[in-house]
Amino acid sequence: MKVLIVEDEQRAAQRLEKLIKEIDASIEVVDQLDSIESVIDWFDTQIAPDLLFMDIHLADGSAFEIFNHINIKKPIIFTTAYDQYAIDAFKVNAVDYLLKPIKQEALETAVNKYKALQPGASINYSELAKHLQNNQPKGIKRFLIRMGKNLRTVEIEDVVYFYTENKITFLISKEGKRYPIDFSLEKLEEELDTDAFFRINRQFIISIKAISKMVAVSKSRVKVYLEPEAMETIVSTERSGRFKRWLTGDQ
Repeated sequence: MKVLIVEDEQRAAQRLEKLIKEIDASIEVVDQLDSIESVIDWFDTQIAPDLLFMDIHLADGSAFEIFNHINIKKPIIFTTAYDQYAIDAFKVNAVDYLLKPIKQEALETAVNKYKALQPGASINYSELAKHLQNNQPKGIKRFLIRMGKNLRTVEIEDVVYFYTENKITFLISKEGKRYPIDFSLEKLEEELDTDAFFRINRQFIISIKAISKMVAVSKSRVKVYLEPEAMETIVSTERSGRFKRWLTGDQ
């Protein structure tokens, strides 16, 4: 069996190859790639492997962008630090979906799952997606932050609010740290736990713990003071009623 590893962290790629060899020494890793561009170029000149291991967050963007350029028909085992991408993963030939750090037992189960597939067998990814959507935990658990070559994670419990500035979305932590993230507010609004976060206007999504003070500026508008960073913003008129219900837990 020939496999291709798509992973932008060299140590993670090397560790994954080592784990694969420990599970089955006969598996041949034909290459390790680290970007969308390198995958597209590779498939232009190489014969597709039997199976792909693919990280979702690559050096030059989301791995799902690859499928806008080439048609990969081979099964894929996705690997990532996020679990909210499971639905998208199973729409593009995913055999399984492994959360980092990858454990050998989970990897072995995924490989065996691939081996159990009958040649030419099809997977009903639509049904898998529905199952995952109905059973996945509510909301994002953590964010992977890139600062140059450095990576770190921020737990959702440590986030107080998000806002956009010059078309960039920023996360503000309870320590007052500001990090750019690869999410639009629209995407965050879909993924976040609505009990914990609320989008008050076009620019801000806030946690209730970010609010230091609120002032009524009209019958239907509320000014909100956010900490840390002493931000001020106003709840939009159309969201004001839902915002007040959200404050009381009545949504």
